[in-house]
Amino acid sequence: MTHSLTALNGGTTSVSDEDLSALRAEMRGAVLLPGDGGYEAARTVWNGMIDRRPGLVLQPLGTSDIKAAVEFAARHGLLISMQGGGHQIGGLAVAEGALLVDMSRMRHVHVEPEARTVRVGAGCLLGDIDRECQRHGLAFPTGINSTTGIAGLTLGGGFGWITRKHGMTVDNLLSAEIVTADGAILTISPEDHPDLFWACTGGGGNFGVVSSFEFRLHPVGPEILSGLLVHPLDDGPELLRKYREISTSAPDELTVWTVMRKAPPLPFIPEDWHGREVMIFAVCYCGDMAEGEKTVAELRALGNPIADVIGPHPYIGWQAAFDPLLTPGLRNYWKSQDFLDLTEETIGHLLDAARNLPDDQTEIVLPHLGGAMARVSPDATAFPQRAAHFTMNLHTRWEDPAKDEACIGWARALSDTVASQSAGSVYVNFMPEDEAGRIGGAYGVNLDRLRRVKTQYDPGNLFRVNHNIRPETVARAAE
Repeated sequence: MTHSLTALNGGTTSVSDEDLSALRAEMRGAVLLPGDGGYEAARTVWNGMIDRRPGLVLQPLGTSDIKAAVEFAARHGLLISMQGGGHQIGGLAVAEGALLVDMSRMRHVHVEPEARTVRVGAGCLLGDIDRECQRHGLAFPTGINSTTGIAGLTLGGGFGWITRKHGMTVDNLLSAEIVTADGAILTISPEDHPDLFWACTGGGGNFGVVSSFEFRLHPVGPEILSGLLVHPLDDGPELLRKYREISTSAPDELTVWTVMRKAPPLPFIPEDWHGREVMIFAVCYCGDMAEGEKTVAELRALGNPIADVIGPHPYIGWQAAFDPLLTPGLRNYWKSQDFLDLTEETIGHLLDAARNLPDDQTEIVLPHLGGAMARVSPDATAFPQRAAHFTMNLHTRWEDPAKDEACIGWARALSDTVASQSAGSVYVNFMPEDEAGRIGGAYGVNLDRLRRVKTQYDPGNLFRVNHNIRPETVARAAE
Protein backbone atom coordinates (compact mmCIF):
# COMPACT_ATOMS: atom_id res chain seq x y z
CA MET A 1 0.00 0.00 0.00
CA THR A 2 1.18 3.55 -0.74
CA HIS A 3 0.27 6.90 0.77
CA SER A 4 0.02 10.13 -1.21
CA LEU A 5 1.77 13.22 0.16
CA THR A 6 2.46 16.71 -1.13
CA ALA A 7 5.80 16.93 -2.89
CA LEU A 8 8.32 19.71 -2.48
CA ASN A 9 7.72 20.74 -6.11
CA GLY A 10 4.02 21.30 -5.46
CA GLY A 11 2.76 18.06 -6.96
CA THR A 12 2.19 14.77 -5.17
CA THR A 13 4.36 11.80 -4.44
CA SER A 14 3.87 8.57 -2.57
CA VAL A 15 5.55 6.60 0.17
CA SER A 16 5.01 2.92 0.76
CA ASP A 17 4.14 0.98 3.88
CA GLU A 18 7.66 -0.41 3.71
CA ASP A 19 9.06 3.13 3.77
CA LEU A 20 6.97 3.95 6.83
CA SER A 21 7.92 0.71 8.57
CA ALA A 22 11.58 1.58 8.12
CA LEU A 23 10.94 5.07 9.47
CA ARG A 24 9.11 3.69 12.52
CA ALA A 25 12.04 1.41 13.22
CA GLU A 26 14.37 4.41 13.11
CA MET A 27 12.31 6.73 15.34
CA ARG A 28 11.49 6.56 19.05
CA GLY A 29 8.59 8.95 18.57
CA ALA A 30 5.23 8.50 16.86
CA VAL A 31 4.58 8.12 13.12
CA LEU A 32 0.95 9.03 12.45
CA LEU A 33 -1.21 8.74 9.34
CA PRO A 34 -4.69 10.26 8.88
CA GLY A 35 -7.08 8.19 10.97
CA ASP A 36 -4.50 7.21 13.56
CA GLY A 37 -5.04 8.11 17.20
CA GLY A 38 -3.43 11.48 17.95
CA TYR A 39 -3.47 12.64 14.32
CA GLU A 40 -6.36 15.09 14.72
CA ALA A 41 -4.87 16.70 17.83
CA ALA A 42 -1.48 17.01 16.15
CA ARG A 43 -2.82 18.80 13.07
CA THR A 44 -4.97 21.28 15.04
CA VAL A 45 -3.40 24.71 15.56
CA TRP A 46 -4.38 27.75 17.61
CA ASN A 47 -6.06 29.70 14.78
CA GLY A 48 -9.48 28.19 14.11
CA MET A 49 -9.39 29.42 10.51
CA ILE A 50 -6.69 26.86 9.70
CA ASP A 51 -8.03 23.43 8.81
CA ARG A 52 -5.29 21.54 6.97
CA ARG A 53 -4.62 17.82 6.82
CA PRO A 54 -0.96 16.78 6.60
CA GLY A 55 -0.24 13.51 4.85
CA LEU A 56 2.04 12.29 7.63
CA VAL A 57 2.77 13.45 11.19
CA LEU A 58 6.03 12.70 12.99
CA GLN A 59 6.36 13.41 16.71
CA PRO A 60 10.05 13.31 17.66
CA LEU A 61 11.24 12.42 21.13
CA GLY A 62 14.80 13.58 20.48
CA THR A 63 17.22 15.06 18.00
CA SER A 64 17.88 11.75 16.27
CA ASP A 65 14.16 11.52 15.50
CA ILE A 66 14.26 14.99 13.95
CA LYS A 67 17.24 13.95 11.85
CA ALA A 68 15.29 10.90 10.66
CA ALA A 69 12.32 13.12 9.77
CA VAL A 70 14.39 15.62 7.80
CA GLU A 71 16.26 12.91 5.92
CA PHE A 72 12.99 11.10 5.14
CA ALA A 73 11.48 14.31 3.72
CA ALA A 74 14.58 15.06 1.66
CA ARG A 75 14.90 11.50 0.37
CA HIS A 76 11.27 11.37 -0.81
CA GLY A 77 11.05 15.01 -1.96
CA LEU A 78 8.30 15.84 0.54
CA LEU A 79 7.00 19.22 1.59
CA ILE A 80 7.85 19.55 5.28
CA SER A 81 6.48 21.82 8.01
CA MET A 82 7.38 22.21 11.68
CA GLN A 83 5.07 22.83 14.61
CA GLY A 84 6.06 24.05 18.07
CA GLY A 85 3.16 25.65 19.94
CA GLY A 86 1.08 26.10 16.79
CA HIS A 87 0.36 29.79 17.48
CA GLN A 88 1.75 31.25 14.25
CA ILE A 89 -1.10 33.43 13.01
CA GLY A 90 -0.97 32.18 9.40
CA GLY A 91 -1.05 28.54 10.48
CA LEU A 92 2.31 27.94 8.81
CA ALA A 93 3.01 25.09 11.22
CA VAL A 94 0.93 22.79 9.01
CA ALA A 95 0.53 22.36 5.25
CA GLU A 96 -1.98 20.33 3.26
CA GLY A 97 -0.70 16.85 2.49
CA ALA A 98 2.78 17.61 3.84
CA LEU A 99 5.02 15.89 6.34
CA LEU A 100 4.42 17.61 9.68
CA VAL A 101 7.17 17.48 12.30
CA ASP A 102 5.22 18.06 15.51
CA MET A 103 7.54 18.95 18.39
CA SER A 104 4.88 18.81 21.11
CA ARG A 105 6.47 15.83 22.91
CA MET A 106 9.83 17.59 23.34
CA ARG A 107 8.96 19.72 26.39
CA HIS A 108 11.96 19.18 28.65
CA VAL A 109 13.22 22.13 30.73
CA HIS A 110 16.55 21.99 32.58
CA VAL A 111 17.56 24.95 34.74
CA GLU A 112 21.13 25.58 35.92
CA PRO A 113 20.42 28.06 38.75
CA GLU A 114 24.06 28.76 39.61
CA ALA A 115 25.01 29.47 36.00
CA ARG A 116 21.66 31.19 35.41
CA THR A 117 20.96 29.29 32.21
CA VAL A 118 18.15 27.07 31.00
CA ARG A 119 17.99 24.47 28.24
CA VAL A 120 14.50 23.90 26.79
CA GLY A 121 13.05 21.52 24.22
CA ALA A 122 11.58 22.95 21.04
CA GLY A 123 8.10 21.74 21.98
CA CYS A 124 7.99 23.76 25.20
CA LEU A 125 5.25 26.26 25.83
CA LEU A 126 6.08 29.46 27.67
CA GLY A 127 4.21 28.30 30.76
CA ASP A 128 6.40 25.18 30.98
CA ILE A 129 9.52 27.34 31.10
CA ASP A 130 8.17 29.98 33.48
CA ARG A 131 7.15 27.38 36.05
CA GLU A 132 10.56 25.73 36.13
CA CYS A 133 12.60 28.94 36.08
CA GLN A 134 10.50 30.68 38.72
CA ARG A 135 11.28 27.92 41.22
CA HIS A 136 14.68 29.62 41.30
CA GLY A 137 13.40 33.21 40.99
CA LEU A 138 14.70 33.41 37.42
CA ALA A 139 13.26 34.25 34.00
CA PHE A 140 14.16 35.46 30.53
CA PRO A 141 12.03 37.58 28.18
CA THR A 142 9.31 35.69 26.33
CA GLY A 143 5.78 36.49 25.13
CA ILE A 144 2.54 37.28 26.95
CA ASN A 145 0.54 34.08 26.42
CA SER A 146 1.59 30.99 28.36
CA THR A 147 0.48 28.58 25.61
CA THR A 148 2.74 30.12 22.96
CA GLY A 149 5.55 27.85 21.78
CA ILE A 150 9.12 28.87 22.58
CA ALA A 151 10.49 27.75 19.20
CA GLY A 152 8.40 29.98 16.95
CA LEU A 153 8.64 32.90 19.37
CA THR A 154 12.43 32.71 19.53
CA LEU A 155 13.03 32.15 15.83
CA GLY A 156 10.99 35.29 15.08
CA GLY A 157 12.69 37.48 17.70
CA GLY A 158 10.46 37.37 20.77
CA PHE A 159 9.38 40.16 23.11
CA GLY A 160 7.16 40.61 26.14
CA TRP A 161 6.80 42.19 29.56
CA ILE A 162 10.49 42.24 30.58
CA THR A 163 12.02 43.00 27.17
CA ARG A 164 12.67 46.65 28.00
CA LYS A 165 14.74 45.53 30.99
CA HIS A 166 16.41 42.37 29.70
CA GLY A 167 16.22 42.54 25.90
CA MET A 168 14.44 40.35 23.38
CA THR A 169 14.20 36.59 23.58
CA VAL A 170 16.97 36.28 20.98
CA ASP A 171 19.20 38.66 22.94
CA ASN A 172 19.25 36.01 25.65
CA LEU A 173 19.84 33.03 23.37
CA LEU A 174 23.20 31.39 24.14
CA SER A 175 23.11 28.35 21.88
CA ALA A 176 20.80 25.97 20.05
CA GLU A 177 20.87 22.50 18.56
CA ILE A 178 19.60 22.33 14.98
CA VAL A 179 19.15 19.75 12.23
CA THR A 180 19.92 21.25 8.82
CA ALA A 181 18.60 20.26 5.40
CA ASP A 182 21.42 17.76 4.81
CA GLY A 183 20.61 15.95 8.07
CA ALA A 184 23.58 17.36 9.99
CA ILE A 185 23.12 17.88 13.74
CA LEU A 186 24.83 21.13 14.74
CA THR A 187 25.27 22.98 18.01
CA ILE A 188 25.23 26.66 17.09
CA SER A 189 26.32 29.67 19.11
CA PRO A 190 28.19 32.94 18.55
CA GLU A 191 31.38 30.83 18.48
CA ASP A 192 30.16 27.76 16.55
CA HIS A 193 28.56 28.24 13.12
CA PRO A 194 28.06 31.92 13.99
CA ASP A 195 26.30 32.84 10.72
CA LEU A 196 23.70 30.13 11.21
CA PHE A 197 23.25 31.10 14.86
CA TRP A 198 22.78 34.73 13.81
CA ALA A 199 20.18 33.74 11.20
CA CYS A 200 18.20 31.89 13.86
CA THR A 201 17.95 35.05 16.01
CA GLY A 202 14.89 36.29 14.13
CA GLY A 203 15.08 34.65 10.70
CA GLY A 204 12.26 32.20 11.38
CA GLY A 205 12.27 28.49 10.63
CA ASN A 206 14.08 28.96 7.32
CA PHE A 207 17.36 27.27 8.22
CA GLY A 208 16.58 23.95 9.86
CA VAL A 209 14.66 22.25 12.64
CA VAL A 210 15.78 23.38 16.11
CA SER A 211 15.58 20.67 18.74
CA SER A 212 16.56 22.74 21.80
CA PHE A 213 17.55 26.23 22.92
CA GLU A 214 19.80 27.49 25.71
CA PHE A 215 18.98 30.87 27.28
CA ARG A 216 20.53 33.27 29.78
CA LEU A 217 18.38 33.84 32.90
CA HIS A 218 17.85 36.92 35.09
CA PRO A 219 16.54 37.40 38.62
CA VAL A 220 12.83 38.17 38.24
CA GLY A 221 9.95 37.71 40.67
CA PRO A 222 8.56 35.72 42.25
CA GLU A 223 6.32 38.80 42.50
CA ILE A 224 6.23 41.81 40.21
CA LEU A 225 4.14 44.97 40.17
CA SER A 226 1.59 44.50 37.42
CA GLY A 227 -2.04 44.88 36.46
CA LEU A 228 -4.55 46.84 34.42
CA LEU A 229 -5.93 50.37 34.28
CA VAL A 230 -9.27 50.46 32.46
CA HIS A 231 -10.58 53.75 31.03
CA PRO A 232 -13.49 54.80 28.82
CA LEU A 233 -12.41 54.88 25.18
CA ASP A 234 -13.89 58.39 24.95
CA ASP A 235 -10.95 59.59 27.06
CA GLY A 236 -8.57 58.01 24.54
CA PRO A 237 -7.16 61.11 22.78
CA GLU A 238 -5.71 62.64 25.93
CA LEU A 239 -4.74 59.27 27.41
CA LEU A 240 -2.76 58.27 24.32
CA ARG A 241 -0.95 61.61 24.29
CA LYS A 242 0.06 61.13 27.93
CA TYR A 243 0.96 57.50 27.27
CA ARG A 244 3.27 58.66 24.50
CA GLU A 245 5.05 61.03 26.92
CA ILE A 246 5.31 58.50 29.75
CA SER A 247 6.63 55.81 27.40
CA THR A 248 9.35 58.07 26.10
CA SER A 249 10.82 58.70 29.55
CA ALA A 250 9.98 55.38 31.24
CA PRO A 251 12.76 53.45 33.01
CA ASP A 252 13.68 50.08 31.54
CA GLU A 253 11.84 48.28 34.36
CA LEU A 254 8.48 49.73 33.25
CA THR A 255 6.51 48.31 30.33
CA VAL A 256 3.06 49.61 29.40
CA TRP A 257 0.96 48.19 26.59
CA THR A 258 -2.25 49.84 25.44
CA VAL A 259 -5.27 47.77 24.44
CA MET A 260 -8.43 49.14 22.81
CA ARG A 261 -11.41 46.80 22.80
CA LYS A 262 -14.86 46.16 24.23
CA ALA A 263 -14.66 45.45 27.94
CA PRO A 264 -14.74 41.72 28.68
CA PRO A 265 -16.95 40.51 31.55
CA LEU A 266 -14.15 40.45 34.11
CA PRO A 267 -15.15 40.64 37.80
CA PHE A 268 -13.19 43.83 38.52
CA ILE A 269 -14.89 45.76 35.67
CA PRO A 270 -18.32 47.17 36.66
CA GLU A 271 -21.09 45.18 34.97
CA ASP A 272 -22.55 48.25 33.26
CA TRP A 273 -19.26 48.59 31.34
CA HIS A 274 -19.23 45.04 29.99
CA GLY A 275 -19.31 45.13 26.18
CA ARG A 276 -18.55 48.86 25.97
CA GLU A 277 -15.47 50.37 24.31
CA VAL A 278 -12.56 50.85 26.70
CA MET A 279 -8.87 51.68 26.65
CA ILE A 280 -6.73 49.49 28.88
CA PHE A 281 -3.19 50.12 30.07
CA ALA A 282 -1.49 46.80 30.84
CA VAL A 283 1.37 47.61 33.23
CA CYS A 284 4.41 45.62 34.32
CA TYR A 285 7.24 46.87 36.54
CA CYS A 286 9.99 44.27 37.04
CA GLY A 287 12.13 46.06 39.62
CA ASP A 288 11.95 47.06 43.27
CA MET A 289 8.30 47.06 44.35
CA ALA A 290 8.43 50.37 46.26
CA GLU A 291 10.21 52.10 43.40
CA GLY A 292 7.66 50.65 41.03
CA GLU A 293 4.79 52.16 43.00
CA LYS A 294 6.40 55.58 42.61
CA THR A 295 7.07 55.02 38.91
CA VAL A 296 3.50 54.02 37.98
CA ALA A 297 1.90 56.78 40.06
CA GLU A 298 1.82 59.20 37.11
CA LEU A 299 0.09 56.65 34.93
CA ARG A 300 -2.45 55.79 37.64
CA ALA A 301 -3.26 59.48 38.09
CA LEU A 302 -4.42 59.88 34.49
CA GLY A 303 -8.12 60.43 33.83
CA ASN A 304 -10.88 58.69 35.74
CA PRO A 305 -10.27 54.95 35.47
CA ILE A 306 -13.15 52.52 35.57
CA ALA A 307 -10.87 49.99 37.26
CA ASP A 308 -7.37 50.00 38.74
CA VAL A 309 -6.04 46.55 39.59
CA ILE A 310 -2.31 47.26 39.69
CA GLY A 311 -0.52 45.56 42.56
CA PRO A 312 1.92 42.78 43.45
CA HIS A 313 1.22 39.64 41.42
CA PRO A 314 3.13 36.38 40.92
CA TYR A 315 5.22 36.63 37.77
CA ILE A 316 3.85 33.28 36.56
CA GLY A 317 0.30 34.56 36.98
CA TRP A 318 0.98 37.77 35.08
CA GLN A 319 2.59 35.79 32.25
CA ALA A 320 -0.69 33.89 31.87
CA ALA A 321 -3.07 36.77 32.64
CA PHE A 322 -4.19 37.17 29.03
CA ASP A 323 -4.67 33.47 28.31
CA PRO A 324 -8.49 33.70 28.68
CA LEU A 325 -8.57 36.26 25.84
CA LEU A 326 -6.34 34.13 23.58
CA THR A 327 -7.91 30.69 23.84
CA PRO A 328 -7.45 28.32 20.87
CA GLY A 329 -10.13 27.55 18.31
CA LEU A 330 -11.48 30.98 17.40
CA ARG A 331 -10.96 32.56 14.00
CA ASN A 332 -8.05 35.00 13.91
CA TYR A 333 -6.51 37.39 11.41
CA TRP A 334 -3.77 39.85 12.37
CA LYS A 335 -2.27 42.92 10.76
CA SER A 336 0.69 44.81 12.20
CA GLN A 337 2.62 48.04 11.72
CA ASP A 338 5.56 49.60 13.60
CA PHE A 339 5.53 53.30 14.57
CA LEU A 340 8.52 55.29 15.73
CA ASP A 341 6.06 57.80 17.23
CA LEU A 342 2.34 58.07 17.83
CA THR A 343 1.35 61.10 15.77
CA GLU A 344 -1.96 62.88 16.19
CA GLU A 345 -3.04 61.44 12.85
CA THR A 346 -2.21 57.90 13.92
CA ILE A 347 -3.98 58.34 17.25
CA GLY A 348 -7.08 59.56 15.43
CA HIS A 349 -7.15 56.58 13.08
CA LEU A 350 -6.66 54.07 15.90
CA LEU A 351 -9.46 55.55 17.98
CA ASP A 352 -11.84 55.72 15.02
CA ALA A 353 -11.21 52.03 14.32
CA ALA A 354 -11.64 51.15 18.01
CA ARG A 355 -15.11 52.71 17.91
CA ASN A 356 -16.02 50.42 15.03
CA LEU A 357 -14.67 47.03 16.05
CA PRO A 358 -16.06 44.21 13.91
CA ASP A 359 -16.45 41.81 16.85
CA ASP A 360 -16.50 41.98 20.64
CA GLN A 361 -13.36 39.82 20.81
CA THR A 362 -11.31 41.98 18.44
CA GLU A 363 -8.75 44.35 19.92
CA ILE A 364 -6.08 46.84 18.95
CA VAL A 365 -2.90 46.13 20.91
CA LEU A 366 -0.15 48.72 21.11
CA PRO A 367 3.03 47.47 22.85
CA HIS A 368 5.88 49.91 23.46
CA LEU A 369 9.38 48.56 22.83
CA GLY A 370 12.65 50.18 23.77
CA GLY A 371 15.07 50.15 26.68
CA ALA A 372 17.58 47.30 26.54
CA MET A 373 16.33 45.94 23.21
CA ALA A 374 16.92 49.34 21.58
CA ARG A 375 20.55 49.42 22.65
CA VAL A 376 21.40 46.50 20.35
CA SER A 377 22.70 47.12 16.84
CA PRO A 378 20.18 46.34 14.05
CA ASP A 379 22.62 43.87 12.50
CA ALA A 380 23.57 42.11 15.75
CA THR A 381 20.62 39.73 15.32
CA ALA A 382 18.48 38.82 12.34
CA PHE A 383 15.64 40.78 13.96
CA PRO A 384 16.42 44.32 12.68
CA GLN A 385 13.99 46.87 14.18
CA ARG A 386 15.96 48.03 17.20
CA ALA A 387 14.76 51.62 17.49
CA ALA A 388 12.36 52.33 20.34
CA HIS A 389 8.94 51.98 18.76
CA PHE A 390 5.28 51.12 19.15
CA THR A 391 4.06 47.93 17.49
CA MET A 392 0.42 47.97 16.45
CA ASN A 393 -1.04 44.47 16.38
CA LEU A 394 -4.64 44.12 15.25
CA HIS A 395 -5.95 41.06 17.06
CA THR A 396 -8.95 40.55 14.81
CA ARG A 397 -10.75 37.66 16.46
CA TRP A 398 -14.23 36.20 16.00
CA GLU A 399 -16.20 32.94 16.06
CA ASP A 400 -18.79 33.02 13.24
CA PRO A 401 -17.36 32.18 9.77
CA ALA A 402 -20.04 34.45 8.28
CA LYS A 403 -18.08 37.40 9.72
CA ASP A 404 -14.83 36.50 7.91
CA GLU A 405 -15.12 39.18 5.24
CA ALA A 406 -16.10 41.96 7.64
CA CYS A 407 -13.38 41.16 10.21
CA ILE A 408 -10.56 40.66 7.73
CA GLY A 409 -11.66 43.76 5.80
CA TRP A 410 -11.61 45.88 8.97
CA ALA A 411 -8.04 44.82 9.79
CA ARG A 412 -6.76 45.37 6.27
CA ALA A 413 -8.43 48.77 6.01
CA LEU A 414 -6.93 50.08 9.27
CA SER A 415 -3.49 48.72 8.44
CA ASP A 416 -3.59 50.36 5.00
CA THR A 417 -4.80 53.65 6.49
CA VAL A 418 -1.91 53.97 8.96
CA ALA A 419 0.79 52.43 6.74
CA SER A 420 1.99 55.84 5.52
CA GLN A 421 2.68 56.89 9.14
CA SER A 422 4.55 53.68 10.00
CA ALA A 423 8.25 52.88 10.06
CA GLY A 424 7.79 50.37 7.23
CA SER A 425 8.98 47.44 9.36
CA VAL A 426 6.93 44.55 10.68
CA TYR A 427 7.43 41.80 13.28
CA VAL A 428 7.52 38.50 11.41
CA ASN A 429 5.61 36.64 14.15
CA PHE A 430 2.65 38.99 13.64
CA MET A 431 2.44 38.47 9.86
CA PRO A 432 -0.48 36.49 8.42
CA GLU A 433 0.05 34.04 5.58
CA ASP A 434 -0.98 36.51 2.87
CA GLU A 435 1.90 38.95 3.52
CA ALA A 436 4.73 37.33 1.58
CA GLY A 437 5.42 40.73 0.03
CA ARG A 438 6.45 42.15 3.42
CA ILE A 439 9.54 39.98 3.88
CA GLY A 440 11.67 43.03 3.14
CA GLY A 441 9.89 44.95 5.89
CA ALA A 442 10.42 42.11 8.33
CA TYR A 443 14.17 41.77 7.74
CA GLY A 444 15.25 45.15 6.39
CA VAL A 445 19.02 45.61 6.27
CA ASN A 446 19.56 41.96 7.21
CA LEU A 447 17.72 40.34 4.30
CA ASP A 448 20.71 39.95 1.97
CA ARG A 449 22.79 38.28 4.67
CA LEU A 450 19.90 35.99 5.54
CA ARG A 451 19.65 34.93 1.90
CA ARG A 452 23.34 34.04 1.89
CA VAL A 453 22.96 31.91 5.02
CA LYS A 454 19.89 30.25 3.54
CA THR A 455 21.82 29.49 0.35
CA GLN A 456 24.62 27.87 2.35
CA TYR A 457 22.49 25.70 4.65
CA ASP A 458 19.31 25.08 2.63
CA PRO A 459 20.11 25.65 -1.07
CA GLY A 460 17.11 23.59 -2.21
CA ASN A 461 14.67 25.46 0.06
CA LEU A 462 13.54 22.33 1.87
CA PHE A 463 12.29 24.53 4.73
CA ARG A 464 9.81 26.72 2.87
CA VAL A 465 6.56 26.43 4.84
CA ASN A 466 7.19 29.72 6.61
CA HIS A 467 7.59 33.39 5.77
CA ASN A 468 10.12 32.21 3.29
CA ILE A 469 13.57 33.61 2.66
CA ARG A 470 14.39 32.02 -0.66
CA PRO A 471 18.00 30.95 -1.24
CA GLU A 472 19.81 32.82 -3.97
CA THR A 473 19.73 29.78 -6.26
CA VAL A 474 15.95 29.44 -6.02
CA ALA A 475 15.36 33.18 -6.23
CA ARG A 476 17.38 33.42 -9.46
CA ALA A 477 15.54 30.46 -10.98
CA ALA A 478 12.19 32.14 -10.26
CA GLU A 479 13.18 35.40 -11.96
